[in-house]
Amino acid sequence: MRGSSAAATWSGGSRSTVHDGGRASVDGETKAQASLFGCNTYSYIRSHGAEACLVRLADLGFREFELMVHPGHLWPAELSAEQRHRIRLFVETHGLRLVSLNMPNIDINIAAAAQEMRAYSLNLLTDTVRLAGDLGAGGLVIGPGKANPLFPAKAEELLGHFFTALDRLCPLADASGTALWVENIPFAFLPAIGELIEALESYGNGLVRIVYDVANAHFIGEDLALGLRQCREQLALVHLSDTGQQTYRHDPVGQGTVPFCKLPRALAEAGYRERPMLEIISHDPDGDVVASANKLADMGFAPSE
Repeated sequence: MRGSSAAATWSGGSRSTVHDGGRASVDGETKAQASLFGCNTYSYIRSHGAEACLVRLADLGFREFELMVHPGHLWPAELSAEQRHRIRLFVETHGLRLVSLNMPNIDINIAAAAQEMRAYSLNLLTDTVRLAGDLGAGGLVIGPGKANPLFPAKAEELLGHFFTALDRLCPLADASGTALWVENIPFAFLPAIGELIEALESYGNGLVRIVYDVANAHFIGEDLALGLRQCREQLALVHLSDTGQQTYRHDPVGQGTVPFCKLPRALAEAGYRERPMLEIISHDPDGDVVASANKLADMGFAPSE
């Protein structure tokens, strides 16, 4: 784990945000609350490049980050070696931590029926693994792939495509100094955490770890405490956002039905020692990510040595 301030054991235990010229201005206490969490950059993919986004979020008090991989924000083909070096240098010289890159699983599918789609997806992920290594990211968040929801292929076929992708990506991740982290995703062919764990255990590479997305799990009706306990041995990162169970969302805290008040204890029981990552999608991201961090801190999300 990069950065001596990153480790934390999670235990159970409204501030103003003023907007100034399009940027949220926060006080010292609010920055301290933000520093309890990592921040994903999903809400900024169409408004900011990655480096400018890191500057903005660091100003709000965040010290750990997950960068989304998206054209115009952070895209392998658009970044020269010099640009990659500059982003990494900014992170390192400002005492920040790039926890992970996250490839949205909307435009790609490593379990697709068409070989051409699988090849395109793998080529893009290959470039992204190298980018993660160049930037010093601890991991790359991926999905296992998607099935046709109306007439899905057999599980053995989908697993075969997933494992073939891992066969190619795992050695590259190791050589690049990063890792592969697979996320529980409702629209993937392995939506439940138990299914995902079973698949990874069958694959048999202990270096492939899990990102447990709380909103994704809640949306499909999963017991969050049980899910966290199930994946505790493989758990690399926890994503936090809010959603109901009828419409799939990644909303600010308080806009859905995720039982956040139960999570500090569940995280502690799972032995989770990283800062949870806020993955909130909002048209007012500065205000909503800070407000969400404040609400979660008030619920008992607090690091203890």
